[in-house]
Amino acid sequence: LIGEIRKRDRWTKLVMSTAYGGVDIAVAAMKGGADDYLTKPVSLDEIALLVDKLLSQSRLEGSLSYFQAREKQQSGLERILGNSPAVVEMKQRIRFLIAAERAADSEGAQPGPPVLILGETGVGKELVARALHFDGPRAKQPFISVNCAALPEQLVESEFFGHERGAFTGASDKKIGLFQAAEGGTLFLDEIGELPLPQQAKLLKAIEDKVIRPVGSVRDRTINVRFITATNAALEEQSRQAEFRSDLFYRLNTVTIDVPPLRKRGDDIAILAEAFIAEFQLRYARSKLSLTLNARTALLRHTWTGNVRELRNVIEQACLMCARDAIDKSDLNLRELPSLVPEPSEMPHPDQSKLIEIERSLIIDALRQHSGNVTLAARKLGVSRDTLRYRMEKYTLRRHHYL
Repeated sequence: LIGEIRKRDRWTKLVMSTAYGGVDIAVAAMKGGADDYLTKPVSLDEIALLVDKLLSQSRLEGSLSYFQAREKQQSGLERILGNSPAVVEMKQRIRFLIAAERAADSEGAQPGPPVLILGETGVGKELVARALHFDGPRAKQPFISVNCAALPEQLVESEFFGHERGAFTGASDKKIGLFQAAEGGTLFLDEIGELPLPQQAKLLKAIEDKVIRPVGSVRDRTINVRFITATNAALEEQSRQAEFRSDLFYRLNTVTIDVPPLRKRGDDIAILAEAFIAEFQLRYARSKLSLTLNARTALLRHTWTGNVRELRNVIEQACLMCARDAIDKSDLNLRELPSLVPEPSEMPHPDQSKLIEIERSLIIDALRQHSGNVTLAARKLGVSRDTLRYRMEKYTLRRHHYL
């Protein structure tokens, strides 16, 4: 009976109670799908405790199911908006990869090939990673995202592989790592170029051998994880300069997907802007918001150094602050990327190469003064953190050179 019920309903909680208790019956009941097992005589207090436990478990499963469904709804190829040739080509490449993976392994039992997503900051690299997971054969399994640049260097190994209790000072409890949390699913490593060199070697071993060892443990653990990485850095150039392991680079870019910057997507800018307006109308209870022709033209002419993230922020601010239903150019608060070079008073027509060298020197001096801290260096230069990172990438400057 338990088996028949479970085939038709996987959510209802089932408890078997019998006077003919025994290990064999208990094992058979649990294998058949029972959530618990009681031997008669059963006290009402015992039943009450068990019901409370199962109700709590049911609520937790319901919450988890809700968040998983919402995450899936917010992911997938249909969430990548745009009709520009660059986006159409990228989406077609993603479709080919997903189709090939489903044909080879429809259940997602084996991890697909590592994928390296390349693109500037703010172009939507995580959206591509989510599409690969939630439209792929591992859609029902976990999708774990981590920003490598946000992990303290001394804790990277513990965060990735977990640790045993007492493995180091402060490790009062056992902790599972991101690799174990993503078991059976996908681990998305954003800003992989920021990963310190010692941890790069351990990541390479985990990918190649499919084995990890938690900090403080003496036993290896096998993993079944699909790896997707992303970066806005020139990894190939970094590997030539020994800033990134070349063997890890070639292991990660089995499949490469380039995400185009917003400035190269033409009318996609207007499509994305309209989508953001529709989203913020609901969030902030604003109805009938629309872009004027002047606003649309301004959006299409803007350079968008912050890409889709910058566009989203601009539209959100306009939806919040605009007093009318029509969003005009003056409501957009568009700002061009500022130059880090002060205006020269004695050189009305300076040589371009000298300007570039001056700007590069200013950035280097600021990074040295603040030991590679990009936030403090940007504050000293009077620009945003994203602006400084953009300039650092332009001049191939790496913050760890100034630590």
